[in-house]
Amino acid sequence: MPLKVQTIKSKQHFRGYFKRGYGGEHMAYNEKLEARIQKIVSSWKNTDDKKMFGGVCHLLRGNMFCGVYKDFLIARLGEKEAQQALESPFVKPFDITGRPMKGWVMVEGQGFNSDRELEVWLDKARAFVEALPSK
Repeated sequence: MPLKVQTIKSKQHFRGYFKRGYGGEHMAYNEKLEARIQKIVSSWKNTDDKKMFGGVCHLLRGNMFCGVYKDFLIARLGEKEAQQALESPFVKPFDITGRPMKGWVMVEGQGFNSDRELEVWLDKARAFVEALPSK
């Protein structure tokens, strides 16, 4: 199969190229999971959300604490808590580039079937990020 080469023609073309994904397909994320997260964090103060790496990230006082990547919950727990979380089923390092992000994990849907289980993950991420300085 021949390698498909695309020419980047402008900054907008470049941005669109990466928003869609390398092959031109749209990189989707689980919107139902995003709605579940939004339902929980909407009552928290100083939160915001931002589209990033083909998904959505949530910020607390300017620091990313969680998000959705494809069908995964991503959570920023800090290195110690993340290491412990990796011992749980359905949890793996947050690695979408070949280089894992320290202190972050990816949780499969089976790891948060109920809203209460999802809230536990979000509370862990919130606890870590609340200790960081605001951005």
